Amino acid sequence: MIRVVLPPHLRNLARAGHEVELSVPGPPTTLGAVLDALEERFPVLRGTLRDRGTGRRRAFVRFYACEEDLSNSAPDTPLPDPVAAGREPLLIIGAMAGG
Repeated sequence: MIRVVLPPHLRNLARAGHEVELSVPGPPTTLGAVLDALEERFPVLRGTLRDRGTGRRRAFVRFYACEEDLSNSAPDTPLPDPVAAGREPLLIIGAMAGG
């Protein structure tokens, strides 16, 4: 099982808890496969993390695993072993902007 921590606004939208567990095919367990599984389990999240047409990450959404920023990684990037094994969560963070 893969553990995913959602930011508050996505938790509210999906009516989910702080952390969700997902069954993801693999190995390797990739970032794209986790996002696919998350959107399949919570269809209301489709289009909030990635653009529906291009599949690219939304500008104000970031992905972290084992203190590593995976936000600009390709969808077929394998997740670190501790995340793939369920010992560490994949963090989805709502980025902030302002001036």
